[in-house]
Amino acid sequence: MKKKVAIICITLLICLVGISFAKVSQEEAAKLGNELTPVGGEKAGNADGTIPEWTGGITTPPAGYKVGDHHPDPFPDDKPLFTITAQNYEQYKDKLSDGLIAMFKTYPDTFKMIVYQTRRTGSYPQYVYDAIKTNAINAELTDDGNGVVNANIASAFPIPKNGIEAIWNHIIRYRAGTVAKYGAQAAPNRDGSYTIMEMKEEILMFYSMPEVSTQDKDDKNLYAYFKQEILSPPRLAGTMLLIHETMNQIRKPRQAWTYNTGQKRVRRAPNIAYDTPGTASDGLRTTDDWDLYNGSPDRYNWTLVGKKEMYIPYNSYKLHSDKLKYSDILKAGHINQDLPRYELHRVWVVKGELKDGMRHLYKTRVFYLDEDSWQAALEDCYDNRDQLWRVASAHILNYYEIPVVWSTLDVLYDLQAGRYLAVGLDNEGKMYDFNVKLSAEDFSPSALRQSGVR
Repeated sequence: MKKKVAIICITLLICLVGISFAKVSQEEAAKLGNELTPVGGEKAGNADGTIPEWTGGITTPPAGYKVGDHHPDPFPDDKPLFTITAQNYEQYKDKLSDGLIAMFKTYPDTFKMIVYQTRRTGSYPQYVYDAIKTNAINAELTDDGNGVVNANIASAFPIPKNGIEAIWNHIIRYRAGTVAKYGAQAAPNRDGSYTIMEMKEEILMFYSMPEVSTQDKDDKNLYAYFKQEILSPPRLAGTMLLIHETMNQIRKPRQAWTYNTGQKRVRRAPNIAYDTPGTASDGLRTTDDWDLYNGSPDRYNWTLVGKKEMYIPYNSYKLHSDKLKYSDILKAGHINQDLPRYELHRVWVVKGELKDGMRHLYKTRVFYLDEDSWQAALEDCYDNRDQLWRVASAHILNYYEIPVVWSTLDVLYDLQAGRYLAVGLDNEGKMYDFNVKLSAEDFSPSALRQSGVR
């Protein structure tokens, strides 16, 4: 009798665990690439035709493009459909985030959104699509949702059942295997004055390396290596940051080191996470604001609010152009709104609410994730008084040479300070190098020290 009771209890426990971490069935996964796009978006357009069908995205670069170029606009003849301003935004507010509405109210004379026809340009290599489909039937959350196992290369939950799966899709979405990013950052004052900070970032995406098995990735609990070097201004030049990003940061926290030119020493940096101030950000962003959201999701309860049609920054090739100077972009209050392109897209709306007993500058965060890439396009951040505090926009485009969807510029507006931070300015610098040869040895503390000596 005791044995029967034990067997029943074990069976019930297994069933409960299976419910908690249920995988997508083969039948559901078969929708990927059919009625759903390979990453889980709706392939069909919307009922009134303002969002078209996804037909594969950009698979061939425009004529004349060569690797190393800034990416030319594939739609140079597109004309604006209309412009949203402080005078007419009420007509469109059902498709605007609270953050964008707040920008109209804060800067009624200058903030606007120029809306173009929707172009569903998102695309990835075939092996990424294959990995996502495999992830759909194998990937699982672990440690109360704070880790992911049995996943490989790209987003793990293309048919998400809850908020934690959706935010993980953004965190671990595909961004190529290696990349050297050259760019700049600026935090304009209220009068529009600013100092340009140039930097170089190198990233080795261990999780996205197809030659490494899923089991090895789970065993190593490693997501990526990241190294950042400040090139200017002179007072900061040579300062470096090294991060070993773990997949499950409850199992093993993110490891970080810094190199300071004055001390000429590499030091462990245990607090490069969560709401510590971002590098040289003038206090205008948190560490986990980089890429709109990164790191462990453990401090928030995540809710999948649903899917919605919204105007978001998209196909931002004009803003990306090397014909622009940084001074053409950086203006008082906000970036030059003649340059961004906005389109109507379906987004997943995901809400993070701070858990009881947890600490963070942001009590509530709302993310709007592009259905064709899982890239976060917008973020609204609320303080502990439930007041909207910061508004972030990621200006999305397709980098043809991979192809991969990523942002050309992230802008974080601090409504209370009346300032903003522009991260990833690349118009006056070299274009990203997705062919750079990097290895784990390039991301060791000793390699950081040697780079500093040079």
